[in-house]
Amino acid sequence: MTMTPEHRRIDAELQIDDIRGTEEERATFVVWCVRGPVRLGARFHRIRDIAVAIDLELTEILFHGHPVDELDPSHTALVTLQGAGTHHLASGEKTHDWKIIQGANPLP
Repeated sequence: MTMTPEHRRIDAELQIDDIRGTEEERATFVVWCVRGPVRLGARFHRIRDIAVAIDLELTEILFHGHPVDELDPSHTALVTLQGAGTHHLASGEKTHDWKIIQGANPLP
C-alpha cells in the first residue's frame, strides 16, 4: 500500500511563530510545540490546512539556548529544518493563522 500524505502517521506538530534565518533548503524558526514531544529527526510532510508538499527534517532544537533531543508540547524553541518546502513557511502574525507543520517522529 502506498502511503499518501493523508495516510501518514502524525505525532509531531510545530507552530511556526517567527523565521530567524533561511538558506536554500534550510531554515531556522522559533516554534511552539502543538503535539509531541517532537524529537530530532522528525520528518514534516504537510502544512495543516494548506495543500502544498513539504519534506522537512528537524535537525536541531535549541531550548533556552541549549541543544536538546526533543521538545515537549506547549514549549517554545529555536529549531532548524532542512529539506524541501522551507519557502512555504512564513512568520506567524496574530491577525492571520499561524502555519502548523505536521509530521512524524523517527521510530525508536
